[in-house]
Amino acid sequence: MRRMTFGVFLIVAAMAVTGAAQDEAAQAIAPDEREHSRTLGRLQRPEVQPVEAIAARETWHRTGGGGTLRASIFGVSDGLVSNTALIMGFAGAQAQGQFVLLAGVAGLLAGAFSMAAGEYVSVRAQRALFERLIELERAELETAPEEEEEELALIYQAKGLPQDEAKALAARLMEDPVVALDTHVREELGLDPSQLGAPWAASIWSFLAFAAGALVPVVPFFFGADASAPFVVAAAALSAVALFAVGASLSLFTGRNALLSGVRQLGLGAAAAALTFGIGSIIGVSTDV
Repeated sequence: MRRMTFGVFLIVAAMAVTGAAQDEAAQAIAPDEREHSRTLGRLQRPEVQPVEAIAARETWHRTGGGGTLRASIFGVSDGLVSNTALIMGFAGAQAQGQFVLLAGVAGLLAGAFSMAAGEYVSVRAQRALFERLIELERAELETAPEEEEEELALIYQAKGLPQDEAKALAARLMEDPVVALDTHVREELGLDPSQLGAPWAASIWSFLAFAAGALVPVVPFFFGADASAPFVVAAAALSAVALFAVGASLSLFTGRNALLSGVRQLGLGAAAAALTFGIGSIIGVSTDV
């Protein structure tokens, strides 16, 4: 049981190195000119089309579901890197198999619940802020419609429309209160009313994504009661394959080379695992003295 005294230290170390495995995905997708032509052709039709419908015609636009998928991939990456590092730390200390399994399951549950709770609080607070801003904008439209119309005209002038055209467009949009609010929210606040965030959905997805990633290095220890070399190697191999797959998946959002993204993610995860394995080995030896 003496070797278990370093468990908390390893958990902190694993969480610290996890942050290095995250790399914000920046979109770098070349435009499809033919699709743009078709979209512009549709815009010339007399019927009014929702902004979401227009954006959806360009398949490289990633909103809503795309954001959820990206968050899920990062959640899997978090769980995979942190739990692999944690398990390798216990394995480096030559802990008994049941302790390694216990540490892996505990790390999975603790991390998944922590991610879910954090995501819920974050998205809920963000949504509450956005909803308040929208309500304030609604109140301004009701109490000072002339000023809001002037603001909208100035926004369109800043975008390049002549003054007369900008004023005419603003006046037309202000005729319908629903359209006026939607336009002001998008143009003035920079928000999409249909994409304010769903706290419970984000929380559940974060829990499942983290748990899925954290489960990978634990699987071999469900089939053995010890932490002998074959089980440790199997855990490392499964984690390596999963790390590469997660890294390659990120190329769906970055547009970069899938092989390079996979190798980079694998390298970061391997560095985290090697670090905690070394720490576990040192502390494990010191507790035996």
